[in-house]
Amino acid sequence: MKCPYCSAPDSRVVNSRPSDDGASIRRRRECPTCARRFTTYERAQLEPLMVVKRSGPREAFNPDKLLRGLTLATEKRPVDPALLRAFAYGFEDDFGLSEIPSEEIGRRAMTFLRPLDDVAYIRFASVYREFDSLERFIEEIRGLKDQDPPGDPPEAE
Repeated sequence: MKCPYCSAPDSRVVNSRPSDDGASIRRRRECPTCARRFTTYERAQLEPLMVVKRSGPREAFNPDKLLRGLTLATEKRPVDPALLRAFAYGFEDDFGLSEIPSEEIGRRAMTFLRPLDDVAYIRFASVYREFDSLERFIEEIRGLKDQDPPGDPPEAE
């Protein structure tokens, strides 16, 4: 491993141990040229989940992009950010294939948001489904009301 301080071409491993519950290996290294120490992590590199965009191109799945969309939808809403983070970063692990259409990511995100918060769900749906009129908003809200279980009292505002 090349030294990050002096760019010497080699370094020696001083200490090695499992990290992240065995998902990676932490190695403490020392440069024989400058005698400085640094840490490296070794992880298995898996094939990335590829997203097939609506227009056709493919790109690697980016959980930060999904998290950003969920965060915008839940802004100023009583939704725990840890739930959003767990969903976004666990998304790739829960999906067994190597490719996924971007529409499927949107559908799964809406399914995730629906029980958490109606407002966040509508916000996300308005972008995902590209609402272009007030009528589309009203139609989606009516659909939410129709899906509410009977007998549940309406929430106070």
